[in-house]
Amino acid sequence: MKSSDAALETPARLLTKRSRSELIRRAFTKNWQLYLLIAPVVVYYIVFHYLPMYGIQIAFKDFIANKGIWDSPWVGFKHFERFFNSFYFERLLSNTILISLYTLALSFPIPIILALMLHEVKSEGFKKVVQTITYAPHFLSVVVIVGMLFIFLNPSTGIINHMIVAFGGEPITFMTSPAWFKTLYVLSDVWQTMGWSSIIYLAALSGVDQQLHEAATIDGASKLQRIWHINLPTIAPTIVILLILNLGSVMSVGFEKVFLMQNSLNMSSSDIISTYVYRTGILDAQYSFSAAVGLFNAVVNFALLIVVNYVARRVNETSLW
Repeated sequence: MKSSDAALETPARLLTKRSRSELIRRAFTKNWQLYLLIAPVVVYYIVFHYLPMYGIQIAFKDFIANKGIWDSPWVGFKHFERFFNSFYFERLLSNTILISLYTLALSFPIPIILALMLHEVKSEGFKKVVQTITYAPHFLSVVVIVGMLFIFLNPSTGIINHMIVAFGGEPITFMTSPAWFKTLYVLSDVWQTMGWSSIIYLAALSGVDQQLHEAATIDGASKLQRIWHINLPTIAPTIVILLILNLGSVMSVGFEKVFLMQNSLNMSSSDIISTYVYRTGILDAQYSFSAAVGLFNAVVNFALLIVVNYVARRVNETSLW
């Protein structure tokens, strides 16, 4: 009896598989232009993000170039233990987290506030001028931004120090002071990114139902009350998604800008995991050790992304997946 049931089930399963493959084939034939359009992106991620993951194993080996990745001796968690026990571990971890959280605390809410303010502007001409001024810094190179910081904050010729001296103060060596590094990094980042980051919130605000504002106005609600109770709840899902993405990359502080602003005098405040990986991996040729440090950084980011996404889904049912 069982054998006969199995015999009956087999053609049905084959038919289901054929129907599925036929549906996939039809979908591909119908939308082949869209698949062709996305193909370069898929190839990019496969070639530059997934295939290189083969090299992650050197974090668990003593990599020897003439033996290659596969034949290098396996050492397990030796490099991870070395990093955790090193003198730099606490400094690197604290600097990375503090810079990320400091950046998040300012760079995340300011574009939301800017978008809410621009949305309330009635003059289209003034609105376009403000948007142009705030968007422009996004298109400047990081090298240019850091160069501007060195020029404006120069202790002898910088305009900022000239203003401090004019008010009776003493010149400050901003770029070599560990106490000023994080603040300069974050404030310059806010200036460069706030306009561009506000675009997605402005797009979300365009979907606000104006009838809600009209009804709230009739009920006597002020502009601030309408922003708080209508505009903010409308863009709340967008805010949550972007917050998840930002918290999921807390350990990924931008290497280029930190590296350009870094010098031997502010190293105690500017040394982060990504710059340490560069020094040990590229300059000192400690490939296995630097791979272990980089892998630790990536794993922490991945874990944070999972946790934050789970919490967001449980709290307000908005998440990445």
